Amino acid sequence: DGLVVSEKVKSNNIDVKIPKSELEAEEKGAEEERPRESDSNILDLSSDYPRGKHISIQRHLADLEKLADLSEDERKPCPLCPEEKFKACYSHKLHRHLQNLHWKVSVEFEGYRMCICHLSCRPVKPNLVGDQTLSKMGAHYHCIICSATIVRRTDMIGHINRHVNKGETESRFSTVRAPKSSYKVVKESATDVQVLPNHSTPQKTDSYFNPKMKLNRQLIFCALAVLAGERKPIECLDAFGATGIMGLQWAKHLRSSVKVTINDCNENSVTMIKENCHLNKMKVKLNIGEEDNDETVGNGEENSDTIEVTKMDANVVMHLRSFDFIHLDPFGSSVNYLDSAFRNVRNLGIVSLTSTDISSLYAKAQHVALRHYGCNIVRTEYYKELAARTVIAAVTRAAARCNKGIEVLLAVALEHFVLVVVRVLRGPTPADDSAKKVRYLIHCQWCEERVFQKEGNMVEENPYQQLPCDCYGSMPGKTAVLLGPLWSGALFNTGFLRRMLLEAVQYGLDEAQSLLKTLVCEADCTTPKHFSTHGPGDENKQEECGVYIRTPNTSAESYLVHGKRKSEEVLRSTAKRQRPEHSAEHPPFYYNIHRHSIKGMNMPKLNKFLNYLSEAGYRVSRTHFDPMGVRTNAPLAQFKTVLMKYSTPTYVGAQAEGPVHLPGEIQVGEEVPAAPAIKVEEAELAEDDKPGVATAVFTQSYPTHCAAD
Repeated sequence: DGLVVSEKVKSNNIDVKIPKSELEAEEKGAEEERPRESDSNILDLSSDYPRGKHISIQRHLADLEKLADLSEDERKPCPLCPEEKFKACYSHKLHRHLQNLHWKVSVEFEGYRMCICHLSCRPVKPNLVGDQTLSKMGAHYHCIICSATIVRRTDMIGHINRHVNKGETESRFSTVRAPKSSYKVVKESATDVQVLPNHSTPQKTDSYFNPKMKLNRQLIFCALAVLAGERKPIECLDAFGATGIMGLQWAKHLRSSVKVTINDCNENSVTMIKENCHLNKMKVKLNIGEEDNDETVGNGEENSDTIEVTKMDANVVMHLRSFDFIHLDPFGSSVNYLDSAFRNVRNLGIVSLTSTDISSLYAKAQHVALRHYGCNIVRTEYYKELAARTVIAAVTRAAARCNKGIEVLLAVALEHFVLVVVRVLRGPTPADDSAKKVRYLIHCQWCEERVFQKEGNMVEENPYQQLPCDCYGSMPGKTAVLLGPLWSGALFNTGFLRRMLLEAVQYGLDEAQSLLKTLVCEADCTTPKHFSTHGPGDENKQEECGVYIRTPNTSAESYLVHGKRKSEEVLRSTAKRQRPEHSAEHPPFYYNIHRHSIKGMNMPKLNKFLNYLSEAGYRVSRTHFDPMGVRTNAPLAQFKTVLMKYSTPTYVGAQAEGPVHLPGEIQVGEEVPAAPAIKVEEAELAEDDKPGVATAVFTQSYPTHCAAD
């Protein structure tokens, strides 16, 4: 047929039929390239050059000039450019070409220079122009570590840095662990762990360690310590070990009270976890799934200070075994592991999960939140609490599918993560009770008033009537949106938080102590002035999940014995004797005082404003979700009324401090049902609302306008 397949084009995975006449021209070009190939082979055998590297990778400019053989006074081609791009020339011109176009734009790594290459070694799709096949010659770099070809110099520098961060410095690309000289030891809570240089980038390392998550690890440790005080020993799982820092802290401080299992599906991470166990003088029981290998370091009892390390998928290990405490901390969302976590968790056990997909939870990527959590959310002033309730709603649905209910012990949403800790209640009745607390939220987009939708399946004719505000009647268009489904129950368990605070004090966890104090005040809905380590009512016992448990400051005994409850008669009598006086429902959500401030008025100090609301008869507290947030059961209209009453105008703020009473405040207060103490406030307003009082203030403040009038 007179047609053959060109090998050069076939190397690009493209088969093109070329006549024999063109093939002879290619053979001539191949003969011209043979001296270059022989030179590269000689260099590959030299002792000072890494074996198997491209000819564009050299140590010195003189080595690059040797490839061109500049010693002879003859026309020589460039070894890194094709004949079509740079024709053969004399030595002085070729020297300038190699120096300016190849050597100066090279990338340096460990004494070697990766020069730019213009040869046809990078796969490029041919451009078909008529009947001719033109091969496009693109400039590129050859990686000294792997066989990759990179076009841009900046991309090549980043490519080499990624190899260095992963510890890959071998001549050929292979997933090998970095030498121990590249490790660095990080110490946290008396626990040492080895990490790689890129330990803070989870997408590019096998050993992710984030120092900013120290507070998260302390809160989880306190929750586990409280559970360890209820029953011993407990089996706990760190499903995503990475460096193993969290499981090591559990085993090192709680000792024989816990049986720690650290799991990770990455082989390099499992090896690093084992080395970190040896670094902290802990015994290791390695379980790779097929066989068990025991390795012991140090002296001690058989079951003391032993950590089991498993190399499995997190879903698999939670399906195979039962645990009392499970912590999920994947990269991103944890919804893919909830079904497995609730499948085998024991009754009255604890499941904690850390979600770091804050872009979707904080309503920056609303479509992702709808895809992962099945929840419709928008950006609001209380977006952090909205994120926590979104995660708890997903946890509730996953637990209900396994005929289990939940009791929320702790919900924290900070800058980098959302932490949720729940206690598991086995049985269809708790599952139904928990599922009923997942409701939709009606949110007004004008004033940001919000209220959970009422229970029931009946469709209401006008759902806007459920909102306390009247924006629907006074504003045009549709003013409210339906968010959710969300968790509508309480976010905190006061008794559990108080015991967590005692554990934080016992183990010296300073960062967790300040946050736990705020959480206790928020759970009680009281100001820090009334804070105490014991709750109202009985100071020695706290209620959790309908079960009263003795706190550690009186006795180590507990009404929970190995996950089983006492008889129903004892529980009923105990609940009747020690039911707390403040059985009021925990107020959902909070208001930002800056968001609802009055223009041209100086707001009162936040702590003073909390006292004003409390004196008005409302429950009030600060919140960890927002440093300027106020959690209260007061309606938004009454919130604004109290804020207006105790705000001072900016123009007389330096002259006098005190409430400014404006006409019309009483009407706003009368429209909203308030606590009994508001009647006293209205009487005070009526006394102060005399003719000329407010007028005198405004007359002094606007002398120019008065003169003009």
